[in-house]
Amino acid sequence: MDQFLQHLVNALVLGGAYALLGIGLTLIFGIMNVVNFTHGALYTVGAYAMYIASVTLGLNFFVALPVAIVAGLALGALIEWLLLRPLRDADIDTTMLVMIGAGIMLQSGTLWIFGGVAKAIPNPFPEAPLAFAGVSISWIRLFVFVAAALLIVAAYATINGTRLGRAMRATFQDADTAALMGVNVGLIYTATFALGCSLAAAAGALLGPVYVVFPQMGDLAAVKAFAIVILGGLGSIAGATIGGFVLAIAEEFGAGYISSGYRDAMGFVIIIAVLLAKPTGLFARAERVG
Repeated sequence: MDQFLQHLVNALVLGGAYALLGIGLTLIFGIMNVVNFTHGALYTVGAYAMYIASVTLGLNFFVALPVAIVAGLALGALIEWLLLRPLRDADIDTTMLVMIGAGIMLQSGTLWIFGGVAKAIPNPFPEAPLAFAGVSISWIRLFVFVAAALLIVAAYATINGTRLGRAMRATFQDADTAALMGVNVGLIYTATFALGCSLAAAAGALLGPVYVVFPQMGDLAAVKAFAIVILGGLGSIAGATIGGFVLAIAEEFGAGYISSGYRDAMGFVIIIAVLLAKPTGLFARAERVG
């Protein structure tokens, strides 16, 4: 029983970061109909921004985290302004190729700037884990879970309880009508892409101190983000959130009870099974953003 609870706690911690990745990706697709192939690179950028802020600049760990998230937000806005805005009326194939190229460029840039040697991000938490009911969890992992949960709540509140969120949902439903009602559709697209990228950067900034930071770390993260979105249903934020936790649970219990070598494969087996039963994903619906 203790082993089961330990795996469950580990899965919840990882699931929060996975959910951030999925929400950011599905938000961009749901509103802009853009498949963001820079998502994994933005995850890496977030981790490196956390490293620069906390190690190179010497900022407090808790100050470095929002700095890294803002860096992802700013870079996302820049990508949308430079690359996506001129291609707004282009076909989807052209947009996909441009985004793939941008992702490769970002990854190559991090490799050129920081080199291929993995870097560690120190954290201020005690090394001794927190133990309760036969389960132990490191303080940094507990912080990751709490911070991810707060960011998920903030994303939901932004989309469902603010003027920006209402404009986003209106743009998703009918961009032309939203424009006639006074919504600056171009600004909404920029804000949407920037917000989605900031969530990817947040996931990288949170998991960077847990593991290590290296230029290729976003490759697997991107694959998992797409898997989460497909599992939850394209454009469904609730589906992306639940899908992130489902994937994390599948990975953790698969590694714990079958083999750690099949950790990444177990999640995709679950996804294949779900898609065979419901090809649109678990939570796809007509109004996908929300």
